[in-house]
Amino acid sequence: MIARYQTILFVVLLAASVAMGVVLWQLRERAHQRLLQGEDSAPTQAPEVAPAEQATLLVANDADNSLLTQAQILPLPQDQGARARLILGKLLDLYAAPDAAHPVPGGAGSVAQVFLLPAPSLATSPVILSDRSVAEGVEGPAVASRRAPPATKPAQASGPQLAVVNLTGSFASSHPSGIEAEILTIQSIVATLHANLPRVTQVQFLVDGQVRPTLAGHADLTRTYLATDAVPTEGAHP
Repeated sequence: MIARYQTILFVVLLAASVAMGVVLWQLRERAHQRLLQGEDSAPTQAPEVAPAEQATLLVANDADNSLLTQAQILPLPQDQGARARLILGKLLDLYAAPDAAHPVPGGAGSVAQVFLLPAPSLATSPVILSDRSVAEGVEGPAVASRRAPPATKPAQASGPQLAVVNLTGSFASSHPSGIEAEILTIQSIVATLHANLPRVTQVQFLVDGQVRPTLAGHADLTRTYLATDAVPTEGAHP
């Protein structure tokens, strides 16, 4: 036979359980109503999609050490730095393809950032972009203490620009070693930047935000490259 106190305890616990269930159901309904009200009041915004535009790529070809012009339709953002990064990413995607005429691993993810800054005077940053200059070890201006500039630093509203291309360490470490292969990669990047952003007259390279002596043992990354000297005639050797 059940003791009286056990019966009373059971009734109390049952009543408490029912009361808690009612309170939880009411809280759930209130939360559901607030959620619906929030959905109704929140404005619906369509995601921004960059318009498709034509980009010009200067694609390297190892067969004859040339740069060939190739047009691509890409969704290009208005921000010039983001636009440059996307275009260079497409160029490196071509090099990472199985049938690439200039095979280089890495693809679009190899370009970490592209900064656009006011171009310094050429008198203080001479540029030589040629296989001969790399082979002879002609020294460019020392920039060993330079680090990646802040992304918020604006370039001039008009006038020449300096593009600082920050590559990833994995791209540099996996790049094929050799004067011709390395300088073709640099020339194609420089020429592609100038073709799509004509105000870019000079280009510098960083690797993981730091100055690196060479790309893969040969092409000098401590110098500033002159963009106009990297633009070849169609099919010509750089």
